[in-house]
Amino acid sequence: MNVDSIESIISKAEAMSNQHGKKLTPTRKQVLIAMLKSDKALSAYELADSVKKEFDRSIPTMSVYRILDVLMELKLVHKMSIVNKYVACSHITCDHKHSFARFLVCNNCHKVKEIMTNGSTVKILQGNIEELGFKLLNKQLELNCLCHECAG
Repeated sequence: MNVDSIESIISKAEAMSNQHGKKLTPTRKQVLIAMLKSDKALSAYELADSVKKEFDRSIPTMSVYRILDVLMELKLVHKMSIVNKYVACSHITCDHKHSFARFLVCNNCHKVKEIMTNGSTVKILQGNIEELGFKLLNKQLELNCLCHECAG
């Protein structure tokens, strides 16, 4: 990702943060930038290492987890439960609302691609869930995959 793209995303992320009464602090920005520069999901430990390498700043892992909680609350970051790692939202700069994200997660290298699902698919899935006596708590869907490089 080029510098202009990252600056544009950070600018939008700051505006989103301000709208929700939160501040995108320098440390939160650094964690988000580290995520934007990665093409794969990262653990809190990997993010702490990335920030150390990129910005020469040590952040305790517990602080990274707190930062990730804020970034998830702002919908700037998603947690990939399937690999217990985090990825920056690929739709931060979009102006329209996203209702249902699907993630293709490589089981081997943890590369993640975010794709959106249309409304009718979501309604059918929610109907099926309710018919079976369940309530959907999280609309995030993670698909365990192998990327082309790993499937090789």
